[in-house]
Amino acid sequence: METFNDIIKGDKPVLVDFYATWCGPCKTMGPVIEDIGKELQGEARVLKIDVDKNQSVADQYNVQAVPTFIIFKNGEAVWRNAGAMDKATLLAQLKTFF
Repeated sequence: METFNDIIKGDKPVLVDFYATWCGPCKTMGPVIEDIGKELQGEARVLKIDVDKNQSVADQYNVQAVPTFIIFKNGEAVWRNAGAMDKATLLAQLKTFF
């Protein structure tokens, strides 16, 4: 089974959505993240990390607010944004790392 570190160290960009089940903006972003994952299948990976269930990973990347989006490329965090955003902006940002 792949670990979080295995996935982010891959050669494809990885969009990680740090979210919480109780967070309103996170619920709004859920379908957007799923759409991006389907749209970019094979080109990028998309992960959702529940900060309440994975506190150590959230702490490791200094996630202070949810939702927080981090794009990883070859194991490095190359971009991050806290707060909801529209699909087009998030998709355009992710595509800059192809």
